[in-house]
Amino acid sequence: MPKILKIITNPDETLRKKNAKVDFKKVHLKKLNELCLNMSETMLKSDGVGLAAPQVGENIRLVVINTKDGQVCMINPEITKKSLTKEWGEEGCLSVPCVYGQVRRHKKVTCEYCDARGQKLKMDAEGLLARVVQHELDHLDGILFIDKAKKLFVDKGDGKK
Repeated sequence: MPKILKIITNPDETLRKKNAKVDFKKVHLKKLNELCLNMSETMLKSDGVGLAAPQVGENIRLVVINTKDGQVCMINPEITKKSLTKEWGEEGCLSVPCVYGQVRRHKKVTCEYCDARGQKLKMDAEGLLARVVQHELDHLDGILFIDKAKKLFVDKGDGKK
């Protein structure tokens, strides 16, 4: 049964660290799979579309992303192709609650990663999915969306921005 993990929030220094690659020769696959499941459950229960391991206190290169086909666990993800065209879009983050802002991101990206068994996979993403991939991979390098955002605003839940 997956469990809900505590999401670390800014300004916790864990969010600013560069994260280590997962070494499949040294990692316990059952624990890795359990982390993916727990992170997916945490993301869904928190109304998120993505969650990176450092957001739950794990200093490894792992993210989970909610796609139209279900949750994807990406281990050691790397963007290998980016479109020349970029677009602005609104972003928020579970680790920066109630804050939103406009961030300029590539419209399309190709991401190579491993699944929880160590199998190499590739994802071509565009639009919102490309934005989520870029946002989550930034977390792995200690970058928050507020570092890139323009026009930040706080939503206090009272309908005023």
